[in-house]
Amino acid sequence: MKIDAQGVYYRDLNAKIRAAVAAGADKIDLVNVNGQYFIGDGINRPVTITISGVPGNDLGAFMNGATIVVKDNGQDNIGNTMNAGRVIVHGHAGDVLGYGMRGGRIHILKDVGYRVGIHMKSYDENKPVLIAGGKAGDFFGEYMAGGVLILLGMFTDDPHKAKHGFRFGTGMHGGVIYVRGQVDEAKLSQEVGVFELSKEDRKELEGYLKDYCKDFKLDLKEVLKEKFVKVLPKSKRPYGNMYCPMPR
Repeated sequence: MKIDAQGVYYRDLNAKIRAAVAAGADKIDLVNVNGQYFIGDGINRPVTITISGVPGNDLGAFMNGATIVVKDNGQDNIGNTMNAGRVIVHGHAGDVLGYGMRGGRIHILKDVGYRVGIHMKSYDENKPVLIAGGKAGDFFGEYMAGGVLILLGMFTDDPHKAKHGFRFGTGMHGGVIYVRGQVDEAKLSQEVGVFELSKEDRKELEGYLKDYCKDFKLDLKEVLKEKFVKVLPKSKRPYGNMYCPMPR
């Protein structure tokens, strides 16, 4: 099914999308998208939404099983509190990606902004994964409680830009961050450290990257050519010493 978003107010566009999903559509092509908010939010069916153009903020928020493919760039708050499904962006994306994300996959081909992966979490087998193929801004993995972040630093339009910004891993107390190549430890927050990968890590990482490369038709061997490291929290209660103990 094809929906032309040219000049359509975001509420009206989302009403059309929800009506199509309710009618049983399994593939929806959105054309001429130009900044409309909340596309794909709260969709609970395995529908594939392909977007031509640049969607607005909160793409795929609260999503629970759909797939969204963006042929251009994305903006901020992609996958906000997403529970399941996939968001694939064939360009850059903005800030606060995967906020509170609880499951599913977000694959960004190029650079991402600030506060990516903030408050990500996981429960049992429900493990969110967010992969950025380019570079990242400050506060990558901020307050991360679970799940997986992967930063490749490969596909960028600014080769002179640093791979990641400052305050990397601020308040991180769960999950894991994999980084291709080296991490600038001067930009790490004191709550986290850099470690070598185990055999189990490498196997898990290769699985995530195989999936990512399939989405963008990339060469997995090329991605795996360089060594990866992992960033982990040093404590499960990084701010525990900031609070006064309860009186006995």
